[in-house]
Amino acid sequence: MSAEILILTTGGTIDKVYFDDKSDYQVGNPQITEILQHVGVSVPYVVKTLLAKDSLELTEQDRNRIRDEVHQATQRCILITHGTDTMVTTARHIQPVRDKTVVLVGALMPARFKSSDAEFNIGFALAAAQILPDGVYLAMNGRIFNPEEVQKNIAANRFEPVQFTRG
Repeated sequence: MSAEILILTTGGTIDKVYFDDKSDYQVGNPQITEILQHVGVSVPYVVKTLLAKDSLELTEQDRNRIRDEVHQATQRCILITHGTDTMVTTARHIQPVRDKTVVLVGALMPARFKSSDAEFNIGFALAAAQILPDGVYLAMNGRIFNPEEVQKNIAANRFEPVQFTRG
């Protein structure tokens, strides 16, 4: 039997609800429970909503709360849904962790959109949380990233490894 996975939700694009053509939005209820039920996930999990914010609105206090929840959790595998704009910052804030695998995941399109990457990213992150060694990771665009070696490429709308220059 698989160990229970803790899923912490913080908001972000994955949970956004748009109201008009001017891109007026609110962060709505977490979509992950509906997604996991819809695709028939059988691994045991529990969902805990921490925040419902755009990641650009997260404060130091919010990141401390996320970090504290991770470090106090009894579960070894933790999945965090998070907005993509500051996901790297939060992942770095959580580090280091011991005896836990923490995977942050988000979406570049709201889960409510037909063409959203949310379902794929969540499934990929859920699998990653179960097989990766202890540590903190980002799961986006079909890749696993170390938070110290990744950046969001806003122009290309994807995550990619940081390009280090020799000097």
